[in-house]
Amino acid sequence: LTVNCLDRHVEKSPNTVALIWERDEPGTAVHVTYRELLDLTCRLANTLKKYGIQKGDKVAIYMPVSPLSVAAMLACARIGAVHSVVFAGFSAESLAGRIMDSGCKAVITYNQGVRAGRIIELKKTVDVAVKNCPSIKNVFVAQRTDNKVQMGDHDIPLEEEMAKASSVCTPESMDSEDMLFMLYTSGSTGKPKGIVHTQAGYLLYAAVTHKYVFDYQQGDVFGCVADIGWITGHSYVVYGPLCNGGTSVLFESTPVYPDPGRYWEVVQRLKINQFYGAPTAIRLLLNYGEEWVKKYDRSSLKTLGSVGEPINNEAWQWFYHVVGEGRCTLVDTWWQTETGGICIAPRPSEEKAEIVPAMAMRPFFGIVPVLMDENGKVVEGNDVSGALCIAQPWPGMARTIYGDHQRFVDAYFKAYPGYYFTGDGAYRTRKGYYQVTGRMDDVINISGHRLGTAEIEDAMADHPDVPETAVIGYPHKIKGEGAFAFIVLKEQTTHIDRVKEELKTIVASKIAKYAVPDHIMVVKRLPKTRSGKIMRRLLRKVVTEQSDNMGDVTTLDDPSVVKEILDAYKKYKEKGSF
Repeated sequence: LTVNCLDRHVEKSPNTVALIWERDEPGTAVHVTYRELLDLTCRLANTLKKYGIQKGDKVAIYMPVSPLSVAAMLACARIGAVHSVVFAGFSAESLAGRIMDSGCKAVITYNQGVRAGRIIELKKTVDVAVKNCPSIKNVFVAQRTDNKVQMGDHDIPLEEEMAKASSVCTPESMDSEDMLFMLYTSGSTGKPKGIVHTQAGYLLYAAVTHKYVFDYQQGDVFGCVADIGWITGHSYVVYGPLCNGGTSVLFESTPVYPDPGRYWEVVQRLKINQFYGAPTAIRLLLNYGEEWVKKYDRSSLKTLGSVGEPINNEAWQWFYHVVGEGRCTLVDTWWQTETGGICIAPRPSEEKAEIVPAMAMRPFFGIVPVLMDENGKVVEGNDVSGALCIAQPWPGMARTIYGDHQRFVDAYFKAYPGYYFTGDGAYRTRKGYYQVTGRMDDVINISGHRLGTAEIEDAMADHPDVPETAVIGYPHKIKGEGAFAFIVLKEQTTHIDRVKEELKTIVASKIAKYAVPDHIMVVKRLPKTRSGKIMRRLLRKVVTEQSDNMGDVTTLDDPSVVKEILDAYKKYKEKGSF
């Protein structure tokens, strides 16, 4: 696998830039060629081998995105070890849980991380985590800052060891179905599940989707701003672009550091051709206005991409018209950790084929989507909705949940036997395009009407003063369930009651009267995971007054948001609103 990502490119064009590391400190990009990346990878691989890491061993990688973290992934792959990248924002408890579930023998980390100008204590977090992890034999510590950190007996200074290591490492011979990596993702139960991807099928699928969905051409600079802690970073920062001999940007910072122009300044400076990001970031930035975008030259951009959740219409229009100046192809991509790569997207397609805003539209080569009804029957025809399933296997699909194959079978193959169930609902338009409407577990039933909360959110998000919304169902005496909306307002909004009435009118006109939320409550911000997904489960607990039993909140970007919302809800109730 690493031969496909490194050696064959080094033979042909060793000085092609493989990675451009856009560090947190603005304007300090580091370029790494394929030759340099192979050298780093082999030295790191030999270091792992020296300390007893063998084919089949599990290695946790707890690092922000950087050339060294990419080399760590590739070094594991080169010696046949299995990497488990844990997002460097996760708590010690989350990290320990993932290490224990997979039985990792080593952790690779940095002394510290740097994000938005702040220092993040990575090594200290690892120290706390591994106290409870007897399987860990060594912790390899790289230096991101000049600050000294506590080093214990099993801690190994990574760069010092790499400097002594040979830069030649013969790649381990692997079977196409051997494990390549595992990546933990949230299930509906709360206990994260270790999704397993294998060698050949995964790499093929990542590479082919990268090439065709984004129309990636040799020499292009591909800017996927995802973290390697998520599947998007695995497939479209590391494996897809490198397999294709591309140049991939590693973005260590945040969209608003040092100011809301950061993405677009980077696009201008690095001459990025494809920009792939999350709707949550786009919605955040559109709040700050167009001037931050227009300040920078975006003429290098050819393709824009959206990933992670269905993109709402307002964010799509802003991304397309303001960022892309109406001249870039915008691909709204639907896929999952479990699918390994993009499954539904507007491209590839016939030349100049239409793109409908905020819709993933077309299945990728070999993907056969079907919609299922409540009785497990295939829904035929167009202008229909149902549970989104995939009818045929594809190369990038996950093979199991580590250590729990039964959970894998139950979660994905039991609901609709013979089909892979995505957990999402979808609508097939009159023309046969697919629009993914959101998780089926965020479906509410109002007076017998089935309704995805995402639909109400989408309608409300069209209001110019409302950048973000989250809708949940709550028990209603008469209707069975009612809709409760949490909204974030733009800063300068004063006439809150008028906005609420306008929102009700919008929902009534966009969906139906029955879809209008009974309650609309203003909050400063919504509870989100670090990848930008809204944790509606917590909002449900607030409204159903089970706040003493919030469950696992370790994946929240900022756990203090919970108290903030509880306080707002208390005030809302005291006013007699609920």
